Amino acid sequence: MSNESPLEKIKKNSKGLRGTLVESLNDEYTGAIREDDQALVKFHGMYLQDDRDRREQRAEKKLDRLWSFMLRLRLPGGFLTAEQWESLHHIAGKYSTGIIKITTRQTVQLHGILKQNTKPTHKEFNLMKLDSIAACGDVNRNVLATAHPKASPVHQEVFEAADKLSALLKPKTRAYYEIFVGEEKISEKVEEDPLYHDSYLPRKFKIALAIPPYNDVDVFTNDVALIAIVKNKKLIGYNVAAGGGMGTTHGNSATYPRLASMLGYIDKKDLDKVVYEIATTQRDFGNREDRKLSRLKYTVDRLGLNVFKAEVEKRTGITFQPAKPYKFTHRIDDFGWAKNHENKWYYTAFVETGRVYDGDNVSFKQAFLEIAEARKANFRFTANQNIIISDVEGKDKAWVDEILTKYGVVKATENASLIRKESIACVALNTCPLALAEGQRYLPSLIDKVDTLINKHQLNNQNISIRMTGCPNGCARPYAAEIGFVGTASGHYNLMLGADSIGERLNKIYKESLDEESILSELDNLLGSYASQKNAQESFGDFVVRKGIVN
Repeated sequence: MSNESPLEKIKKNSKGLRGTLVESLNDEYTGAIREDDQALVKFHGMYLQDDRDRREQRAEKKLDRLWSFMLRLRLPGGFLTAEQWESLHHIAGKYSTGIIKITTRQTVQLHGILKQNTKPTHKEFNLMKLDSIAACGDVNRNVLATAHPKASPVHQEVFEAADKLSALLKPKTRAYYEIFVGEEKISEKVEEDPLYHDSYLPRKFKIALAIPPYNDVDVFTNDVALIAIVKNKKLIGYNVAAGGGMGTTHGNSATYPRLASMLGYIDKKDLDKVVYEIATTQRDFGNREDRKLSRLKYTVDRLGLNVFKAEVEKRTGITFQPAKPYKFTHRIDDFGWAKNHENKWYYTAFVETGRVYDGDNVSFKQAFLEIAEARKANFRFTANQNIIISDVEGKDKAWVDEILTKYGVVKATENASLIRKESIACVALNTCPLALAEGQRYLPSLIDKVDTLINKHQLNNQNISIRMTGCPNGCARPYAAEIGFVGTASGHYNLMLGADSIGERLNKIYKESLDEESILSELDNLLGSYASQKNAQESFGDFVVRKGIVN
């Protein structure tokens, strides 16, 4: 393809994602790495970033930018053992800012890792059988699965399916282990990869598995959406949808958020083959010329859903059956204590914008460390940036609860308003190079003011999803929120309204580039109308659509 994007050439010439990363990491003259390697390091789960708060100050002193790396773990289904959490805690303290960030893709990332600390960080994770392979880049990303084991007796089977898909779609190159862990290179020949070849996918590829009635993973926002179909408490198969994706570009009408379109039902034995061939279809038909139009959603729309579906059926030899009935009822996490069918206990803690830290009012890190050190629980991350202290035996529940209470975790969870508990935000400033406005640093203070409006209009018992991103890339899935904020410039956001409460309808732009005063004025009026005119059980998103506030 003569017009392929520059990154396509970098991938093809990378010798299995190796590039010149070894040389870049050994260069002591800069905290950065070579330009081509900045693209390749993403495939190994890292982004090169700099502290944007200090750019101007350093430029005035003629200093290089304050470069560091963000590292994201590959954790299908968002699961860590107690031993792994303990290790994560100490690695974060030793090599990063110390804050453990829970992402909207059910994993964690660390920020502020200096170049000389990248290898030690990876080596320590490797000792705990953890890695960051394919956590970023034009490959299959972290595979999501309904987080709460109370969701259904089939939870473990669905979790294992996510783990298997993650392994199936992992790149075959050993470059990660050679460059970051110290594995000896066996031969100069680049490994053959039947799925990714030498050009990998046109763009990132995301998979999620949901167990109705829970849609905590926002399943339709993914390239591949898998809905578990359960009959007589047994998993029989999946409804498969394809073509979801959140990212857009301001001012480019050819880009848009999209929910996945239903292809049909498959038996569970066919899951791996079908997902694999959806990936190969995207590999072969996806746009490699314009990266803004390279996600699977654009491939599906360009080919047409029926043509895309027929291609997958041809490659698999499997015919999609009509989708089976299912129903989602909610996507918020179930906070507090719950017991599953195995009589094990789970505590879901609210972690605002996913920042695990020790502060004046709550000490998440210390609480979770003590629980991990006692080996009394495992840890599960949710796609809503929260954490589940999981698999607690009945005899240990009181002790775990005592630790969570002692360090303020229970109070932080119980005192948070419903609207705060439904809020999520991306990292944005000060580290994300794409951010146009604040995300996680600003949303909590905005929620303080929105909570005042909620109290004013007596809507305290109403769930309303609020999500914020610092740019239109959509990492916190703002287009699937009842109230979405998408950054346009410092202190300014597009206000998006009209998504439903369960993740089956996107919102639309209501007002563009509003500052805080305008945001609060608009929300005051909207929430007032909602309080006085809503139907019984009507969600805020359904209300603004019924009233024609957005189409």
